[in-house]
Amino acid sequence: MRPVIPYVTAALLFGLGVYGVLRRRNAVLVLMSVELMLNAVNLILVTADTTARAVLPHSGQVFALFVIVLAAAEIGVGLAIVLQLYRLRATVAVDEVPLTEPADTPEVGAGREPATTGPEVGR
Repeated sequence: MRPVIPYVTAALLFGLGVYGVLRRRNAVLVLMSVELMLNAVNLILVTADTTARAVLPHSGQVFALFVIVLAAAEIGVGLAIVLQLYRLRATVAVDEVPLTEPADTPEVGAGREPATTGPEVGR
């Protein structure tokens, strides 16, 4: 097998993933683009393992397995964040997510009397 074909395919997949991350506004599509980039890295790891035998056998495949586990955890956390964003804002558009806290929100406990924990003794 010629190793050029998987390397070029991985480069195209990674480029497509970078384009998707930079251009998409939907959070779910951004997550899909990140998955494309991770799959391109997996393809490179496995191809490098089969073409250049390292000191450790099957090391590229082991690293690819770790990347797959990382991708599964990333999707789980990412989809949980997207679902919470949809519940709060009713949209998953990345452009509409506020990155800073609004300045007009009152502080917690502002305008209230301090709470007492028990009867005041000696006053």
